[in-house]
Amino acid sequence: MKHLMRFQHLFVANKLVWNSRIVVPVGLCRGQWRPLCTRTTHNQEAHHYSTPVLKHLTSKIRSTGPISVAEYMREVLTNPVSGYYIHNDMLGAEGDFITSPEMSQIFGELLGIWCVSEWVAAGKPKEFQLVEFGPGRGSLISDVLRVLKQLKSVMGESAVSVHLVEVSPKLSKVQAQSLTGEDSETADNENDPVYRRGTTKTGHPVYWYRGMEDVPRGFSIYLAHEFFDALPIHKFQKTDKGWREMLIDIDPQVANKLRFVLSPSATLASSTLLQADEEREHVEVCPEGGVLVQRLTNRISEDGGAALIADYGHAGDKMDTFRGFHGHKLHDVLVAPGTADLTADVDFRYLRRMTDERVLTFGPITQQQYLQNMGIDVRLQVLLRSCTDSSTRKQLVQGFDMMMNPEKMGERFKFVALVPHSRIAVQTRGKKAEQKGAAALPVSGFSELGL
Repeated sequence: MKHLMRFQHLFVANKLVWNSRIVVPVGLCRGQWRPLCTRTTHNQEAHHYSTPVLKHLTSKIRSTGPISVAEYMREVLTNPVSGYYIHNDMLGAEGDFITSPEMSQIFGELLGIWCVSEWVAAGKPKEFQLVEFGPGRGSLISDVLRVLKQLKSVMGESAVSVHLVEVSPKLSKVQAQSLTGEDSETADNENDPVYRRGTTKTGHPVYWYRGMEDVPRGFSIYLAHEFFDALPIHKFQKTDKGWREMLIDIDPQVANKLRFVLSPSATLASSTLLQADEEREHVEVCPEGGVLVQRLTNRISEDGGAALIADYGHAGDKMDTFRGFHGHKLHDVLVAPGTADLTADVDFRYLRRMTDERVLTFGPITQQQYLQNMGIDVRLQVLLRSCTDSSTRKQLVQGFDMMMNPEKMGERFKFVALVPHSRIAVQTRGKKAEQKGAAALPVSGFSELGL
């Protein structure tokens, strides 16, 4: 592991400064948790009930009855005709929220180091798949690829390929432009699992998929940054009569206005998704997130690799976190559906449970702690010393503060890693299996970087 820590140290302290494409944080970052607002806010009354998604949902509810919050989120975000993610570019200063890779190049650089470190720890497999879920504008994977290019002496002749899971055709075009310039093309057959392909500016083949099931098997490093928070959740409320699911119905007092209601009896979801030892009064469960973690677990345990999940979330102690964002401001989740992002904090205790201990799980730890362990302070100082432009220096400091400040993203965002059990066998050189839960393993980001 000494050689691994050495190249990590050298990279973080490298005097080379790449072109900084930092965006000054604007307004409210999606990762900043606030109590759910159930009233209409910031002059939403005027455009309350006129969206195509709302017309579709009210028609559906009138035909079949109240729908679950999960079904509501799925329709609002990914409906192929009018879904928010399908037709909108929601990121950046002009969008509805901003993410860490858009704030500073340092974030992606350090995640790139993590990818390389896990590849080295796995014995430097010749085939190396980089997989990202929901790549946004392509900023994160672009920074990761730049790190791989900078560490070419470490990567050697390994065959690196990039695989992006993206449901939005609009965003895939943005990603393709960022990663490949004009060197990408769409599939002739809409049923082709690879709906877009190309070659990155760093010379790596890149492919786009609609779901993880289409990504080829093989050694892979998986990145999921602000992905799980947008997966549909079911909401449940404890009552005197037992658990009841929170549903969405039409308000009988106001035409076409949506409202929350409780199911009169147990639903299939409330009967199957809740844990017997649940002590909270209100619970949000994301079964699609659980299924994805199970699939990641299967692939990592069978094919090798690792996964890094970064999102705002909790360890199974929060209750009502469902909220919307529009124009960097909190937005009533039931108002003008299809025009705002919908999100909920990730329950990391639930995700860890879904691994069934078939892989090792590290975290959750705070973003502040993870980036600190990865050497963000040293990297920032190197960039500041090498930068003479006062505006860029200011942006570097602002981006650092937004990512690390406990009152902003520093503590609200959490990091979790999934690695195979064989990872410990490699690091402990054959020690007994009962020691595989040891906490002092040198997994980058989850133990202190010795600079």
